[in-house]
Amino acid sequence: MGWFNQKQNAVLGLDISTAAVKLLELSKVGTRYRVESYAVVPLTQEAFVDKNIANTDIIAEAISVATKQSGTKLREACVAVSGSAVMSKVITIPANMGDSEIEDQVLDEASQYVPYALDEVNLDFEVQRVNEANPLLLDVLLVASRKENVNDRVEALTKAGLKTRIVDVEAFAIENAFTLLADQLEGFGEGKTYAIADVGATMATLNIVHDGRTVYTREQGFGGKQLTEEIQRRYGFSYEEAGLAKKRGGLPESYIVDVLEPFKKAMAQQISRSMQFFISSSANRSVDGIVLAGGCASIPGIDSIVEQTLGITVYTANPFISMALSNKVKPQALSADAPALMLACGLALRSFD
Repeated sequence: MGWFNQKQNAVLGLDISTAAVKLLELSKVGTRYRVESYAVVPLTQEAFVDKNIANTDIIAEAISVATKQSGTKLREACVAVSGSAVMSKVITIPANMGDSEIEDQVLDEASQYVPYALDEVNLDFEVQRVNEANPLLLDVLLVASRKENVNDRVEALTKAGLKTRIVDVEAFAIENAFTLLADQLEGFGEGKTYAIADVGATMATLNIVHDGRTVYTREQGFGGKQLTEEIQRRYGFSYEEAGLAKKRGGLPESYIVDVLEPFKKAMAQQISRSMQFFISSSANRSVDGIVLAGGCASIPGIDSIVEQTLGITVYTANPFISMALSNKVKPQALSADAPALMLACGLALRSFD
């Protein structure tokens, strides 16, 4: 118990993805947040194998570089495990139980739902609300993840000189950051449903948020790495050279028509397919808007293509629009990186729980 719901002031949001380590430090004065520092440090391909951490030393080195680049003085962090590595389920328990009774009951229930021995998982729970159908019951969110998923991240942070204060779940952290977008979403309010399409280097994740809560998550193997590999193949670059060329430009004129546009269409189709899976699995629930997040959300014109493909209003995620910035943070650079920092932002917000 105690991994996912720990609360502690002043933690770094540390997003460890397959392509980069993204570090973010926030502070708060009154009701306004402030970006104190951030850094994005790329990872080599050897860091991950099939979405699993394969080399904690590579990740630890990237975390150390990110810590130095950002200039942060914080040494405690919040990290997250992905949805595919997590089992979550809402269970019901009697509402008249005390805290210790609730924990015993949850452990007893967990043994029925978790497909592993309980000593092989990190497990936590959160009492959410009174059950709508029966006020004598409580809805409790149960979350479990295999210990290696958590331990690999903790080991990487420890090697980098940081302490893991909180281990969150990616979908919950994205939901947390989503609250900062309310002013940017037309007609935002009670009863609204939004899709958050987070397309990173190797994974496209669709989170559906209804009334501010995640109600659906789907992961698909698709991301910017495919664009990098096509640049590498077509122009004879190394993988690293292709990645730099993708970000900095200087590619042949044919690149936009022959490589970039087909990738943008493929990304829009990928999001469309994930949306269809959601719509077919839910009862008459429409989506009021799509928020693009992740590194691929920064591709010029991708918002227009997704909007044309799905016929739904599309927004590009920027959770920092209303935040103050420290002197260490360059506004233009932060704006460019903002869609890729949604997860790190949601993790950094745990400082203020």
